[in-house]
Amino acid sequence: MIKGYKRLKYLSLLTIIILLSFACRRHHSPKPKGYFRIDFPERSYQAFDSTFPYKFEYPEYAKVSIDASLNSEDYWCNVLFPKFDGQIHMSYKTIDDNFYELIEDSRRLAYKHSIKADAINERLFEDNEKQVIGILYDIKGDAASPIQFFATDSVEHFLRGSLYFNAIPNKDSLAPVIDFVKEDIIHLIESIEWKNN
Repeated sequence: MIKGYKRLKYLSLLTIIILLSFACRRHHSPKPKGYFRIDFPERSYQAFDSTFPYKFEYPEYAKVSIDASLNSEDYWCNVLFPKFDGQIHMSYKTIDDNFYELIEDSRRLAYKHSIKADAINERLFEDNEKQVIGILYDIKGDAASPIQFFATDSVEHFLRGSLYFNAIPNKDSLAPVIDFVKEDIIHLIESIEWKNN
């Protein structure tokens, strides 16, 4: 009987040790998906005033480059945001008898993103003193170009811009950057002035 008791004692002790060894293990569960924290720079602006028939203000943490792509035309440029790996492509056209065609092209290009967009909000800009009128298209969702706009004097000048990032469109990860850059685009639109040749 003592032999059976010792055996039961050792078996119980062994069971306790095995259970404790499993109980002491840490359970690793996957962390929820998250995104990097983005530190935004202080807002300050500088003038883009060159030989172009328009001028505007853009952020000091951005830079302007002349568009040298194969299909670019005179007075096209890009406002680059190196920290965010994004850019605003800006194209310029002179208005002849093509005003309504330019307006419709801008609208069509913005609404081309409606396949991936959750919504497209339009915001009107009008400055009678500077003779600038325009529309900003705020494209919500996983669209390739989340913000597009045009500005015109409806007589001679027509400027169109579209924001792109060098990343796969993801509204959740890009939303803070898009909201930040949107304020800079609004400032850019509000600071546009035309030059008479």
